[in-house]
Amino acid sequence: MLAAQRRNLILEFLRADGAVSISSLAGRLETSAVTIRRDIVYLDAIGMLTRTHGGAVAGPAPRESSYAEKIGQAMEEKYAIGRLAATLVHDGDVIIIGPGTTTEAFAESLIDRTGLTVITNSLLVAEAFVPAAENEVIMTGGTLRASIRAFVGESTNRTLRTIHADKTFVSGNGLVADFGLSTPNMSVADSDRAMAAAAHEVVALVDHTKFGVRTAVQTIATEQITHLVTDSKTPAAQLAAFAGHGIALHVAQPGAGLLDTI
Repeated sequence: MLAAQRRNLILEFLRADGAVSISSLAGRLETSAVTIRRDIVYLDAIGMLTRTHGGAVAGPAPRESSYAEKIGQAMEEKYAIGRLAATLVHDGDVIIIGPGTTTEAFAESLIDRTGLTVITNSLLVAEAFVPAAENEVIMTGGTLRASIRAFVGESTNRTLRTIHADKTFVSGNGLVADFGLSTPNMSVADSDRAMAAAAHEVVALVDHTKFGVRTAVQTIATEQITHLVTDSKTPAAQLAAFAGHGIALHVAQPGAGLLDTI
């Protein structure tokens, strides 16, 4: 079978089923998993489908929001989340901080701490600690993803695999109780997973606008999240769903100066 014919059949299966796995496609098309994976990579690159771990889903991936777009969204809530999340950090802790405007706000709430070891792939998080000379900041290195001002890729993940931290603090593009944190980009997802694996506890910093949003690639499963820090605009039903998974909930009250823990 010609590659073009095989790829058309893959798209037909996707239109019918919405999602496919590499193993099922290999069986249906009587070819190797390596060949199917190569087809999926090609179809993803031209925007005909969205590649996921182990398969694909129909349609192109949602566009990743740029830093300039994110900086204007729910900033009061993000700073309240950052201040509340900072109460989970103690002087002398080893922490990992992922990229994002919420984690940047969190980093700014830590600059009066001492003795921290901070590992990050985010240029913005590292810059936030410039006035905080009493803390050590280690950047992972890697390939710069300019849209989020962060390093990703195998070099980033290789560095993270050598680290054990007390807590990892991450955000994401979406959060759903039966799926977890997600992002549109595979490389960003790989780095977030490496951060989660490198720490004893995972703290998700998620404002209300991201609940119920499921983007293409899972970064961190709900079961891996230890703490969830959000704001008071998050619906109670969403909070209850995560509480049902045994996650410690922390709800910030923007503007009121109140910090609540559930």
